[in-house]
Amino acid sequence: MDLLSPARLGPLDLPNRLVMAPMTRNRAAADGTPGPLMAAYYAQRATAGLIVAEATTPNAVGRTYPNIPGIYAPEHVAGWRGVTGAVRAAGGRMFLQLQHGGRVGHPANSGLVPLAPSPVALGEPVHTGGGPLPAPVPREMTVRDVQATVADFAAAARNAVAAGFDGVEVHAANGYLLHQFLAGNTNRRTDAYGGTVAGRVRFTVQVVRAVAAAVGAERVGVRIAPGVTVNGIAEDDTAVLYRTLAGELAGDGLAYLHVVFADPGDALFGELRAAWPGVLIGNPRLPWPGPPPADGGRAAGERLLAAGADLVALGRAFLANPDLVERLRTGAPLNPVRDRYLMYTGGAEGYTDYPALAS
Repeated sequence: MDLLSPARLGPLDLPNRLVMAPMTRNRAAADGTPGPLMAAYYAQRATAGLIVAEATTPNAVGRTYPNIPGIYAPEHVAGWRGVTGAVRAAGGRMFLQLQHGGRVGHPANSGLVPLAPSPVALGEPVHTGGGPLPAPVPREMTVRDVQATVADFAAAARNAVAAGFDGVEVHAANGYLLHQFLAGNTNRRTDAYGGTVAGRVRFTVQVVRAVAAAVGAERVGVRIAPGVTVNGIAEDDTAVLYRTLAGELAGDGLAYLHVVFADPGDALFGELRAAWPGVLIGNPRLPWPGPPPADGGRAAGERLLAAGADLVALGRAFLANPDLVERLRTGAPLNPVRDRYLMYTGGAEGYTDYPALAS
């Protein structure tokens, strides 16, 4: 088994084991509607075994940064339908990542005070259309807020399928709302959604199960980031936390579990592999900050496959190489990433203008 061998994901036949990881690029319209530039970008990369489209908010209050796509309004669905149509016409398969920012947001972006498990502010600025601004103290979610948010995720999943996606990925990683419920430093609740590990995983489990009930478990993946400290997250019980979460969801028949910064030498990765009965996607731990390795992460991905991962998610390599699969197949050199254009710049530069190999 290697990165270029075929694989199966639920009802989908994948031509290779390479997943284009979800990457925020801020190219949607101001109201969150995807447009033709996004369709072109994703269609260029349709040779990936699977594309997981960028973090997309299920409701207005979950908005993180400017020009983030949404999936809660009819115009969002219509815009995404143009993207999925272009990818399908190019032979690709596509999931949509659903992300609620929680405390990672600002009224300047959403028009609303952010919601979070507890009123603990992000200790760093939030990017807005007017530049970085201090993060506000979020409003602690009531149980009614929690229930409404679960329903919003389910509705967003139905919208995603209506927009032509093959499935959705629930984002429980990288310091956003679901991760904020999981981590003890951001979840100081004393009700059923806080305190013990069982309490802190409850919201994520409820979201995932509501989404699965809405569109079918075989269309639903979950992304986790054990031990990742981005966006001010601090976990003091990482191993038991993720063993518990994986154990709760292992019998639900989900499409996959997606592990961020997966390390085949880490004992927890092995434990998650052993506990998870279905497809496991590993996103290899690569240098950051700084450029990725010259092979784009191929060697690290192959180590993950050898350690039990079924699929390998790469981000920057796909960003800079619309024909990454062909380059890896032929051994051609990879384009370098132009970090300057990763986010907030808009336009085609550093987005759809990366060259493919000459035919």
